[in-house]
Amino acid sequence: MHTTDDILRASAAWVWFPRDSEQEKSLLQLVRYPARFGGGVRGSQVDSDADADAAIVLDHAIDRTRAWGESELRFWTNASDRPDLEGELRRRGAEHIDTVAVFARPLDGATVDVPPHVRVEVVRTLDHVREVEAINVPVWRQQPLDDDGLRVELDEVTSALAAGTQVRVLARLDGRAVSTGGCTIVDGFTRLWGAATLEDARRRGAYRAVLAERLRVSASLGATTALVKGRTATSAPILARAGFTHYGDERGYRLTV
Repeated sequence: MHTTDDILRASAAWVWFPRDSEQEKSLLQLVRYPARFGGGVRGSQVDSDADADAAIVLDHAIDRTRAWGESELRFWTNASDRPDLEGELRRRGAEHIDTVAVFARPLDGATVDVPPHVRVEVVRTLDHVREVEAINVPVWRQQPLDDDGLRVELDEVTSALAAGTQVRVLARLDGRAVSTGGCTIVDGFTRLWGAATLEDARRRGAYRAVLAERLRVSASLGATTALVKGRTATSAPILARAGFTHYGDERGYRLTV
């Protein structure tokens, strides 16, 4: 069983590096997102050993954002940040744009109530990748991949699936792909990420089907604890009802530099 400290450390260590991104980690973790995902820079994981105050760390993040030629810095708070940048971000006029709840639960005995009319499957083919793209583009407001990009995406999906390190799933209503999500296996945890459901298909059980399938597959791959950061306005209530325990919140801020 993972302890609370294990869960909090795993949450703090979670960062995403999109394909074609750039990254730097010194006083904090900075990732320059490609234009497909809206560009800009994402900051997180302030180094707890850094001998610097919040203003110095934030100045560094702003300078690096400008050096990359970007005009927007987004920062996600975490309870392990040292120093804590939240007050300094607010002082400089950063906009609070989102909040996610950190949830975790053991996979042993995990069940999710899925309506019988929802069908779910693991992403394995180019057609599957196209269907995932058709969901993610409008939900996440990202630029669509071209044919070459779709094939590269398929190679990544199938390679990770074969290695047992990452899985993506699709849920269908009346044969139509309407919801998707992924999971990554790291140190006994399954990180649940990227859940998206088309707006006209929400509240019909598709997200629950995607959640249930990721939990099932993750357990088969040897994970013992599920970790997820659910948006308080959407998935968080579903996760709470599915037996996940709330371990704190992370807040997102946007600063134009």
